[in-house]
Amino acid sequence: MIARLRGLLDSAGTDHAVIDVNGVGYLVFAAGRTLDRLPKPGEPVTLLIDTHVGEDHIRLYGFLDATERDWFRLLMTVQGVGARVALAILSALTPDQIAQAIAVNDPKMLVRADGVGPKLAARIVNELKDKTAHLSLAALTSGKADGGKAEGGKPANGAAAPAGSIEGAAGDAVSALVNLGYGRTEAFAAVMKAMRNLGEGAELQALIPAALKELAA
Repeated sequence: MIARLRGLLDSAGTDHAVIDVNGVGYLVFAAGRTLDRLPKPGEPVTLLIDTHVGEDHIRLYGFLDATERDWFRLLMTVQGVGARVALAILSALTPDQIAQAIAVNDPKMLVRADGVGPKLAARIVNELKDKTAHLSLAALTSGKADGGKAEGGKPANGAAAPAGSIEGAAGDAVSALVNLGYGRTEAFAAVMKAMRNLGEGAELQALIPAALKELAA
């Protein structure tokens, strides 16, 4: 089975790319976001490959990183989600956005993808919620170490940190929301509301989805 291809980009289309490996051209299907990140034709490229073997075909699906590949595989465990739909979802949403949709039980985000209706979106959220709890949390908290701060420990936007600096799960939740693009002040306020609803002992796994719901309200 082919697990990785390293070669030169020969060409790219709307749903595929051709990778030249020592003179052999491999047709690789990929999500739109992946194709948009490929180099120019003639330049080197490396893709992780998921190989699918059918009765009358062998198809290669390519990804620039393991996170994309892992979500592709997870999505396909849901009834009604084949390779085409999984790639459509990865074309419309980043892995972090898919994780967010599942974590906050928001199937409407998945309906953005071609071929995904409300019923299928709801099934994806319901079936993957338990399977991907750790992945969703990791996606939401990735890069939390800098907490959206610049050098010197100050927020990147130059604003002072909210009064009553928080630590532990609450602090990690604020950093996770900042990494998703929310302002530190609004993230802080949402986490505080979530803590009031859940209790001060709320764990990070519950705190982030609750805070995201506050931000979406």
